[in-house]
Amino acid sequence: MSNEKKYGLIVISAPSGAGKSTLCTRLLGDIPEKLALSISTTTRAPRGTERHAKEYFFTERNDFELKIKEDSFAEWAAVHQNYYGTLKSTLEKFWSEKKHVLLDIDVQGAESLRKLYPDRCFSVFISPPDMKELERRLRGRGTETEAAIQERMKHAHTEMKSKDDFHFVLVNDTFETAYQKLKASVLEGMSLIEEGKWPKRP
Repeated sequence: MSNEKKYGLIVISAPSGAGKSTLCTRLLGDIPEKLALSISTTTRAPRGTERHAKEYFFTERNDFELKIKEDSFAEWAAVHQNYYGTLKSTLEKFWSEKKHVLLDIDVQGAESLRKLYPDRCFSVFISPPDMKELERRLRGRGTETEAAIQERMKHAHTEMKSKDDFHFVLVNDTFETAYQKLKASVLEGMSLIEEGKWPKRP
């Protein structure tokens, strides 16, 4: 039996406006020697200054669909007429570099990854303190139309129903407190994965 360390997935999901991106950015900055950010593959066109292999791997629809048939994706989804997915080869590349992989992903993607990698996937759901606070944060951005806010709130109610499927549920009330709890739980999850002691389900 090998004593070689295993490396896994740190999967973070949350409703839009819960503060997931800010928490993930801080986490990556704190432990870059142990953690790498997954790069998704997409069929949508680059926006602004986005670059291939930096923000996303940009590809053609036919190529993406071929990879689906070849079972090349760890998870994938169709969103607003475009495909998004995580290639198994991307994860394996980071694991070969002795790093855990951070994925900022929706609840369906998180479930796919838990099923595919049950012994090396640590999943965290970031919850707002309550739905009123979530709506306040979305409105505070000043970038959303009323229709978009209502759509995001509707989606958030659906996502909240899946929170108990995650290994750890974090309420993002005060940022610093939430971040320290997230970091501690992620470090513990990574240690358990490395030692081969990770439970198969939440």
